[in-house]
Amino acid sequence: MKLGTMLDSTVLRDPDKEALVYGDERYSYAALRDRALRAARVLEDNGVVAGDTIGIMTFNVPGFVFAAFGAWYLGAVVVPVNHKMQAPEVEYTIGHSGAKLGIVSSELAETARAGAPGITWLETESEAADSFDTQLEAAEPAVPGDFIDEQVAQILYTSGTTSSPKGCVHSHRNISQVAALITMNMGYRSDDRYLICMPIWHSAPLNISLMPIVLIGGTIVLQRSYHPVESMTIIAEESITTFFGPTVAYVAPVKAAKELGIDFSDYDFSTIRRWNYGGAPIDRSTAAMLIETYGTDQFCNLFGMSEMGPTGCLLEPEDQLRKAGSVGRTAMVGNAMRVVKDDGTDAGPGETGEIWFTGDTRMREYLNDPEATKAAFDGDWYKTGDIAALDEDGYLFIVDRTKDVIIVGGENVYSLEVEEAIIAHDRVADVAVVAKPDDEWGEQVVAFITTADGRVFDVDELRDYLGDKLARYKLPREVIVTDELPRNPSGKLLKHRLRSEVAAGAAG
Repeated sequence: MKLGTMLDSTVLRDPDKEALVYGDERYSYAALRDRALRAARVLEDNGVVAGDTIGIMTFNVPGFVFAAFGAWYLGAVVVPVNHKMQAPEVEYTIGHSGAKLGIVSSELAETARAGAPGITWLETESEAADSFDTQLEAAEPAVPGDFIDEQVAQILYTSGTTSSPKGCVHSHRNISQVAALITMNMGYRSDDRYLICMPIWHSAPLNISLMPIVLIGGTIVLQRSYHPVESMTIIAEESITTFFGPTVAYVAPVKAAKELGIDFSDYDFSTIRRWNYGGAPIDRSTAAMLIETYGTDQFCNLFGMSEMGPTGCLLEPEDQLRKAGSVGRTAMVGNAMRVVKDDGTDAGPGETGEIWFTGDTRMREYLNDPEATKAAFDGDWYKTGDIAALDEDGYLFIVDRTKDVIIVGGENVYSLEVEEAIIAHDRVADVAVVAKPDDEWGEQVVAFITTADGRVFDVDELRDYLGDKLARYKLPREVIVTDELPRNPSGKLLKHRLRSEVAAGAAG
């Protein structure tokens, strides 16, 4: 199904239903469709035709939604652009995607234009005469384009945890299937009110929050950007029923309440049916704390990736404590999953393998990267690069990324295992473990550490601490103390940067 058709269907069912809320702004489904078609006209008037690509670099504002659906009605391709990017990163994303026009929040316009001066940037959150918002209000609604649902709809750029970001190419059919699968598996309903306060350019808020709610005919409440106290307040003010964020989005309000002297129990979460999280699994102690603090056991972990839309598998509420740290046992309904050992056979309980997914939500390819595309697929299967160990009940526990496996003298060292041992030290605030090339052993273990007390951390001190916890070949040979570890907006470590640093040191 085309994404414009998906919106049309909801408009036919309930045109006056509240579709989009942003502060005092309220848009019905009919009004949302009208503004999307006006946006399509604005894009046409600025030279965009079916098949062209546009970048959208905004905060969580209505202009993003109007521009995206306008592009989809027209048959153009949307590239969501991280609003935290600096000019060189914008240059890469716009240049690699071939975007011909951009929509940008006024506050971000200087950076966008510095990064990609060769394209037109139309500003939203602006009353200027030539802004996107002003042109949209004056435009006549366009006629939806004539194309099939195999037309490309989105190019989602990966977080770049292992290399330069790659563009995941998704069709209208892919994304409409994401909406249908998430709606079915997460139990969304037409009376849901979903708070989007995580960045809407990210594949999760965009495709597992916005798109399913539009499909089912619920209400999206946009918050321009996340704030631990304000977000919790909006939940009560707007009678929010469901929410998505990384673990930090749940922990930060608890910490903020303590720092501000707020009684956390004063927050009104009575309308919430489900708290959804992703980015990484939650350990048992954190899960228990959140269940007690938020007064509900209705937490659900979604493990997915941009290459799958993002869909994947779920850890349901009843498993949050019983199987804490797991990402689930089976693929969500509508997808299929394998855990594949090095010999190509499926892993069983007690064994370890790489997670593979397939289904109609799977991307078509990596944009302009046939080598990466070939490496990522085995027939219809997408090879995630995530290595999981299966427990006795078949639940998956992520132990590493394929690129994060360190081979010391022929022995596999899973960096996550070493990191979990190190983080238990009371002087360690954050840690990342990577490989360093070694002529004798092939690779050695290097630990990047942020200390809790700001003092140096000697490698001998660390090895003594780990001596009765890990095999000797797993122990770090080097410790690098740093003020902060590089992470992407969803909290994932950007280990390729650390690997490059230690590789450069080894070469020097």
